Amino acid sequence: MRSPGLLRWLSLPLVSLFASCGPAAPEAPAEAPVAVQEAALTELLSNGGFNNGTTAPWWNNASTQSYVESNQWRVDVAANTANAWDAIVGQSGLTLVSGRAYTLAFTARATATITARVTVQQDAAPYATTLTQTFTLDGTSRRFTFPFTSSLSTGVGQVTFQLGGRANAVTVRLDDVSLTTESGSTGSGPVAMTSGFYVDPNSNPAVWVRANGGDGRASRINASIASKPMARWFGNWSGDITQAVSSFVGAADAADKLPVLVAYNIPGRDCGSHSGGGAGSADAYRSWISAFAAGLGNRPAVVIIEPDALAQLDCLPNDSERQTRLGLLRYASEQFRDRAPNTWAYMDGGNARWIGADTTAQRLESAGARNVRGFSLNVSNFYSASESATFGNAVNAALSSRYGYTRQFVVDTSRNGNGSNGEWCNPGGRKLGTPSQTGGGAEMLLWVKVPGDSDGNCGIAPGTPAGQFSPDLANRLIDGT
Repeated sequence: MRSPGLLRWLSLPLVSLFASCGPAAPEAPAEAPVAVQEAALTELLSNGGFNNGTTAPWWNNASTQSYVESNQWRVDVAANTANAWDAIVGQSGLTLVSGRAYTLAFTARATATITARVTVQQDAAPYATTLTQTFTLDGTSRRFTFPFTSSLSTGVGQVTFQLGGRANAVTVRLDDVSLTTESGSTGSGPVAMTSGFYVDPNSNPAVWVRANGGDGRASRINASIASKPMARWFGNWSGDITQAVSSFVGAADAADKLPVLVAYNIPGRDCGSHSGGGAGSADAYRSWISAFAAGLGNRPAVVIIEPDALAQLDCLPNDSERQTRLGLLRYASEQFRDRAPNTWAYMDGGNARWIGADTTAQRLESAGARNVRGFSLNVSNFYSASESATFGNAVNAALSSRYGYTRQFVVDTSRNGNGSNGEWCNPGGRKLGTPSQTGGGAEMLLWVKVPGDSDGNCGIAPGTPAGQFSPDLANRLIDGT
């Protein structure tokens, strides 16, 4: 482990909205809380408060006119701009470091209700972006905050506000524009505290390879799957959860690597389907998830919180049980925020074709997503990274519009190399996706589902229970058959 990480904040009240149910897939496989100190921040932008009466070094293009009015940046946007980037303002000359955590924040309003876009990107070809967020403005001044981890290392970075794409003229006012990062280190958060993702030596594929060295498939499975970083799933099979979590993150910490963990023990898990089970009561779950967070301590980690628990709200029989589940997820978010300061936790948000983006955003808010780093998508499913990223951005647009904040998201790419054929339970013709990495259209692409572990007694593995490793499934994922 390298340096200490980020401060967590805030929880919010309950909202309930419900839609359809769907599948999940499990994997079989105490430290005291520590005090957190807020790190000193370095401001990367100049003249973000516009207090000197000038706009420099901010720039604008020909479709905009800008000047300072009442210590705010007034931007008059011309009519008849076809694209968002046709009316653009920004600041250039920024240095960005890949893997470092940043926060972009600003206050804004407009003379009409509009949707605008903000980016952090390269100021030169290929103009790669590390943050792209849409947000909605109207006559009410609002504060917008967008945390992100840079996927770029560049000395020619820039922040842009893209305000075009409409027939009518509009005036936008911006103030207190800020891009900050922690001082005194090469980064912050668990990514910067470690030197890559942790390869689990006791994953189901690794255990199978060690036990079946004479099998002709073993070398392929080792090279393509067992030697890659992937998540470890924890549930009611894990025994002493504090010890199990602590042992796993301790081994990763000793190797200076970042472990990925999945908490999968919500009562009524998977609506009683292939991966059914979970804690026996709400009180049992609260004890379990608190002990899980305690096992992390101050060591760096990534945690995926309860795959499918939000998307499956409708499978619960009544509103009382749905409210209970939302409360348990919110409690989980608070435990990770308060007890695991160097963990980035992500509340699961389903997948791109399950629950709509606006409903997903409302459920995330109800479950305490603002307490944690962000949300996860496509866990144990097959949708492409690009489709998942489009959905993630739509969820963030809804979060921004409804609640004035957005969150980072991660995408499970373990089995999405061929995309989805519409089936979720051991479908044929699927393929391994991009191995775990930062960036790639999301904050991270991760192998959350363990490739080769069955989704249940279904599809091309009708005799393999959920969470059990199948070398045939693994081999077919390698070949895409």
